[in-house]
Amino acid sequence: MSISKGWYWNIVTGSHAKFWQTPSIESFYLVSRWQGLAFKDFLDLGCRLGRHAILFGQNNFNVSCFDISQAAITATREWAKSENLHFSYQIGDMLHLPYADKSFDAILCRNVISHTDTAGIRQVISELQRVLRPGGECYLTLGSKDTWGWKETNWELIDENTKLRRENGPEDGVPHFYADYRLIKELFHKFEILDLYQIEEFHENPTEDKIYESWHYHLLIRKPEKQA
Repeated sequence: MSISKGWYWNIVTGSHAKFWQTPSIESFYLVSRWQGLAFKDFLDLGCRLGRHAILFGQNNFNVSCFDISQAAITATREWAKSENLHFSYQIGDMLHLPYADKSFDAILCRNVISHTDTAGIRQVISELQRVLRPGGECYLTLGSKDTWGWKETNWELIDENTKLRRENGPEDGVPHFYADYRLIKELFHKFEILDLYQIEEFHENPTEDKIYESWHYHLLIRKPEKQA
């Protein structure tokens, strides 16, 4: 089976929304790196509320915004309009990207492609390979099997790598795929893996007096100029 599902962005408001409007730390490095490589055509895969689309647009990339959520696309479009930035927008499922082969120099999908099952991950990776140009790069993250969501929850197990998250919030009912190093090497065998890190993040919840520890893999991959 292949399933994918996005967040309920229409209920993300206030300080929570502000967090998702702040670019991730690595995105500033990627702007610099990809400008240095003369990349221009950029896909924000899973644009959410627009934090990376806006950053790349302000740095003169040609930005395409894609998300499964109408609320996410609407929020990004409104923010871009207020900044006098002009992007293209598509609503759809990441399992079937509505773009021609070799459309993009660079793709960013942070905390996005994990929202499917194992079959879905394989399909998404095939789509990344299809829409990237030879020599193009993609930065993405994947949930790690070292994280609490995989090891400590009683969420429903969908397959050998995927759980269906259950909570009162925007991720309720959203599948979460988790990987380890061996599986990542298998999944991305057709790409050059330029960087691969496992990073632990900490989130405090004052209302519960609890600290959540979350592990993610961060990957920078390149599509080879010539396929083997």
